[in-house]
Amino acid sequence: MTASSSYGKLTNQGASTNIAWHQASVDRAARAEQRGHRSAILWFTGLSGAGKSTLANAVNQALFERGLTTYVLDGDNIRHGLCKDLGFSDADREENIRRIGEVSKLFLDSGAIVLTAFVSPFRADRDKARNLVNEGDFIEIFCAADLNVCEQRDTKGLYAKARAGEIKEFTGISSPYEAPETPELSVDTGAADLANCVDQVVNELISRQIIPAQH
Repeated sequence: MTASSSYGKLTNQGASTNIAWHQASVDRAARAEQRGHRSAILWFTGLSGAGKSTLANAVNQALFERGLTTYVLDGDNIRHGLCKDLGFSDADREENIRRIGEVSKLFLDSGAIVLTAFVSPFRADRDKARNLVNEGDFIEIFCAADLNVCEQRDTKGLYAKARAGEIKEFTGISSPYEAPETPELSVDTGAADLANCVDQVVNELISRQIIPAQH
């Protein structure tokens, strides 16, 4: 039996029931006490070109410079490995976000502030990720640049290809984007400069007592 056929046989058996959660000797609370800040999931969502990755990485840099433990999960990077088997159908998008939600939950438990930068176009999928963790652990940050701004940026040329029919199921053109109705934070990444957007996110974390204010 080849490795690929063995994998297929195993995955067809369904989820195992002979498993239990192993309690670690060092827990999330202990890590928070050691590091001096709480862990959290910062979920950046918005259209392609709205500035999710740019803002997430800039916030990550600001937090890193404060000596905080952080990590960025970027949509493109994840599809090079963990989700490279997925396309962009609705079902694949749902599975992509499911996996990211589970990975983010592990980072949360590790005591890190994890910043996720994904289009994550469907509210139901984002809600599923939110519901994996306790209230207050998931901070949805809407990068609220409108479609016109995102198309003008079009740094990857994706909108032009989607308009020409070269890319199917492209969010905002041939596939819907469901904007958050009540995000924890909405940032006008289409108009505000990057430094201002970073300050908004950092101040939100301070106000929620996830990170300490600098003195």
